[in-house]
Amino acid sequence: MRVELHQIITQRLLADYGFKVKPSWLQHGICPACGKKELYTHADNPWVLRCGRLNHCAWEGHVKEIYADLFNSWSERFPLANNNPHAAADAYMHYARGFDLKRIKGWYTQGQYDSTTLNARSATVRFTVGETFWERLIDQPERFGKKANFKPGGRYAGLWWQPPTLELMKVEELWLVEGIFDAIALAHHDIAAVALLSCTNYPEQALNELLALRQSNRPSLIWALDNDAAGQKGILKGIHQARKAGWTCEAAQIPQITKGKLDWNDLHQRERLTEADLADYRYHGALLIAASALDKAQLIYLKHRQRTFIFDYERRLYSFKIDTDRFESAKEAVQDCSEEEQLRQAIQKAATVTEIANCLPTALYYQANPLTDEAWYYFRIDFPNGQTIKNTFTGSQVACASEFKRRLLAIAPGAFYTGNSSQLDRYLKDQMADIRSVKTIDFIGYHREYGCYVFHDVAVKNGLIYRLNEEDFFELSKLSIKTLNQSTTLSLAQDTQSASYDWLNALWLCFGAKGIIALAFWLGSLFAEQIRAEQKSFPFLEVVGEPGAGKSTLIEFLWKLLGRRDYEGFDPSKSSLAARARNFSQVSNLPVVLIEADRSDETKYKIFDWDELKTAYNGRSVRATGVKNSGNDTREPPFRGAIVISQNSPVVASEAILQRLVSLYFDRATQTAETKAQAESLERVTPEQVSGFMLAALTRETIILKKLSECAPIYETQLQAHPSIYSLRIAKNHAQLMALIDALEFIVPLSVNQKDAAQAQLIDIAIQRQQAISADHPIVQEFWDTFDYLERDAEHSLNHARESDLIAINLNDFAKVAALQQQKIPSLLELKRYLRDSRRRKFVEVKTMRSTLQRVDLSLRSTPEILKCWIFKREQE
Repeated sequence: MRVELHQIITQRLLADYGFKVKPSWLQHGICPACGKKELYTHADNPWVLRCGRLNHCAWEGHVKEIYADLFNSWSERFPLANNNPHAAADAYMHYARGFDLKRIKGWYTQGQYDSTTLNARSATVRFTVGETFWERLIDQPERFGKKANFKPGGRYAGLWWQPPTLELMKVEELWLVEGIFDAIALAHHDIAAVALLSCTNYPEQALNELLALRQSNRPSLIWALDNDAAGQKGILKGIHQARKAGWTCEAAQIPQITKGKLDWNDLHQRERLTEADLADYRYHGALLIAASALDKAQLIYLKHRQRTFIFDYERRLYSFKIDTDRFESAKEAVQDCSEEEQLRQAIQKAATVTEIANCLPTALYYQANPLTDEAWYYFRIDFPNGQTIKNTFTGSQVACASEFKRRLLAIAPGAFYTGNSSQLDRYLKDQMADIRSVKTIDFIGYHREYGCYVFHDVAVKNGLIYRLNEEDFFELSKLSIKTLNQSTTLSLAQDTQSASYDWLNALWLCFGAKGIIALAFWLGSLFAEQIRAEQKSFPFLEVVGEPGAGKSTLIEFLWKLLGRRDYEGFDPSKSSLAARARNFSQVSNLPVVLIEADRSDETKYKIFDWDELKTAYNGRSVRATGVKNSGNDTREPPFRGAIVISQNSPVVASEAILQRLVSLYFDRATQTAETKAQAESLERVTPEQVSGFMLAALTRETIILKKLSECAPIYETQLQAHPSIYSLRIAKNHAQLMALIDALEFIVPLSVNQKDAAQAQLIDIAIQRQQAISADHPIVQEFWDTFDYLERDAEHSLNHARESDLIAINLNDFAKVAALQQQKIPSLLELKRYLRDSRRRKFVEVKTMRSTLQRVDLSLRSTPEILKCWIFKREQE
């Protein structure tokens, strides 16, 4: 191992696993699987870490998987040199693949792959195949969305790649594997192997050429493709076709007992290609190609000598059982045969093979929701016709045959289990012995603890995009995770590299600078958790204005940028408290849009109290609920999203809420035939066409947050210095959006004019917001307007104060006189809530006092002499 690489790996191993250094060995490290101090590896070549508890753990891991960053950028670590133009390729083949360079010298060259779309390149290890080539990308291949590349237009169908030193005239067995590295790995163990490059490539031309050379002395073909559904299908199809052509065929398969799929190169690096290992792999290959269920059962019995067991064949489940008396009698009847032949004939006569399920249920992994104390086993149900269904089983449904049968019928039409509980236990016991555990979340979006975004079919972590695997969860390096949320569905773009931003011009023409501000807020919502973690808060966006001004069109289009189709928001006035809480907690780093909450108290719906949202500003819980258990636990999920309010009228709320708002007002003044056409184009666009915006933003998380961190304090200082802005919260909120407009340039082609107009508009909006919170609350303004109207007539005077600079009002008296004069006023409860914040006439106190008024009202009842009054300072003339 190269000295520098060896030193780095050794240092990390000592720090991470606590190894003790012994002569030639690193020992007594802490095993990551069982936690015992039984981990060991070679000191000089610490490629593979193994747990010494073979019967209880037997964990092993390769350093290239544990420290992937050390094996991910080879041309940077091993630059080209005049004396070795293949330096990076050599290093990759030796260190990442474990090959002896002397043995494979001249088998490959170092190439280069260029992506014009990404403006990026990678060194490659290139192999010639016929008239084309295959190359493995070795410099951060995850950037390109693929690990390997064929020469454009190149053809390899019907061919194979073979090691240049392979002498096909001499081989007795020829292994057919999927990848070139697999063939090279087997060659290191003196196994003749060729690579098909694809599990669907039948090497007809290559076999015909071999047949022409060895027509009377054909070698046996050992089909050893990958042990996955595609590889197994390729083996069965290839063997069928090859046998028809007269070839003798067998198979070899790697049992996938670990959590990650292993190939022949992995086994070479793990020193698991001994004669005993190869015999086991050929045994598993024989199981795959067995001609009947009885033949497969016979192979299993000869290997393990168990008199009863459960096995699968052609996606059906069977029970095998031997009648002991008949078995012994059958053996005695064939004494003149070999022991193995005796067993075979006895099995034919004494064994019973019974179908117990017309499908193949496989336990894939365990998933749990720790908040609700619920857990499930995720199963894949395979049918003989190729159909596959996946769903969950609870612990009780797995533990009992009758419950298992009911659940199977409920989730998989036509699936039938006829076995008993004992047979079910035997079948599932081995599957669940070391079953994978997958983390679950009950929302979609960003998970702060794991530092990743999780959606239904896409996840993003550290700028990399991950797709849902075949088992319906995401493998993010060492993290296995999925979401249980089914309420919010996003339709995200598949090709993030060819995203178009033609819509930006339409957005600008329709909504101007305010449209850019709304777009910046939508961008910021994707990082709300990170922003609040650093800056402690993230503002609310208020989108208000005239009916028909385009508010719904704008919000629905912005949702499409995040992959959400035909959605604007939810009405909090129509929602129960529980429903609102769920809407607030089912997304993270996504907007939560509240619509149409500006109703009067004459409607049948209760007016929404905006103060419910106060804590959401800082990311705290908006509601506490009890946990469904026998204890007194409560759950207070933090608010992880961003608040958007869309309605016709501005929000009427306390000053605390008004300070949290960035308000965008839209009207119809600028609407024309052209803007109508552009708005309709935004309505026609689909989420799949524009949701590349979100994925582009998430993959640029680092630079966006860096830009925000750098620019927001600068803009905040600028706004605080403005003579018309003196609220620190208002300055901070609008500064964050100004910084997000700067960050938009990393995603969309924002022009200088558009950026400057949006920045200037935000300053104006901040000034208007300061003026809005400096005025009285609308309810207070309405109260004083009504008071002044009633006070114009001495007969209806409401001021009970003796002092000339004070106003003393009894609210019940005020309500009675207003009603008699047919004046509509807010409820007394609301008045009492907001009058203390009166600015026009400053509130002093509430006290009981003697009235100066001695009048008889229209109901012919005298005003009481002693009253409880609200006292205010009279404004200066």
